Amino acid sequence: MKRTRTLLLIGLALALIAPLTLFGGGKSEVKDSGYTIGVSKLLPHPALDAVEQGLQDYLKTTSLTISYDLQNANGDISTASSIAQKFKSDKVDVVVGIATPSAQALAQVFGPTSATPVVFSAVTDADEAGLVAANITGVSDMNPVEEQIKLLIDITGAKRIGNIYASGEANGVVLMEMAKAACAKFGVEFVASAISNSSEVKMAAQSIIDRVDAIYVATDNAVISALASVDDVVTRANKVLFSADPSAVEALNVMIAWGFDYYNIGIETGKVVERVLAGANAGEIGTVYITDPTKFELWFNLDTAAKLGYTISQSLQDAAAVLIKDGQKISK
Repeated sequence: MKRTRTLLLIGLALALIAPLTLFGGGKSEVKDSGYTIGVSKLLPHPALDAVEQGLQDYLKTTSLTISYDLQNANGDISTASSIAQKFKSDKVDVVVGIATPSAQALAQVFGPTSATPVVFSAVTDADEAGLVAANITGVSDMNPVEEQIKLLIDITGAKRIGNIYASGEANGVVLMEMAKAACAKFGVEFVASAISNSSEVKMAAQSIIDRVDAIYVATDNAVISALASVDDVVTRANKVLFSADPSAVEALNVMIAWGFDYYNIGIETGKVVERVLAGANAGEIGTVYITDPTKFELWFNLDTAAKLGYTISQSLQDAAAVLIKDGQKISK
């Protein structure tokens, strides 16, 4: 897609049967033939929901007959472990963990020598998360953090950038460290605030908002799930908010969003599942990284930019996938 390529150059089953409510509100589908895939999602969220949908939509295009046991842990790690135990007891053919904690729970319960392939999705750093084994493969959502920070600085001239991250999640810590390194490279002060769960996000934003010019939110599940709270704090303070997850920003005042279309991550995860069901060794596939520029999306809220006194250049607007102008979403 020309617009995203330009940006990177300038900055870088057969049927659903008998749904049952289990654990964190998931639904089970009974298999009459073919394969059963157990999907454990950390929590309901637009990005993670898009991964789940992309996975299923891709596998519909194959000749495979698949039924699903779709579960979500509602953000609770112990529930994620219980879901993993359920999948093991049910002897599903493949398990998929969407987001790091869910994937880690599956890896721990099934173990490194299990014959059941463990496929992760939307995990930033598989090595750091301990998701490297002979029976594990999956798709990373590693973002171009340095390029994102540079874009934020180029547009706003920010001298102090804040970041909220989940200190107990490997994904959150890795992304925080990457943002910190990027700020150091560009001579910008980095102000971080750690949380242990999403209920602390608003307070964390309030604790740093007076000390920063802008807040950068990475693809940290605990923070993204409470992005509206950050948006509220930032908007009241007339500051800039950058999100690395475009899927959650449409109804908010986020000025810049640049990151993956998570539906595409689901598609790529479906391709990995297809490979392991065809007999490929999960460990040999390893971690799949998406580098195709067309898999990323850039959003600008021109209304927010105007309110804050910033101008988005025409070249950046041309490179964007979506603009918000006069309260309307303009997709290109």
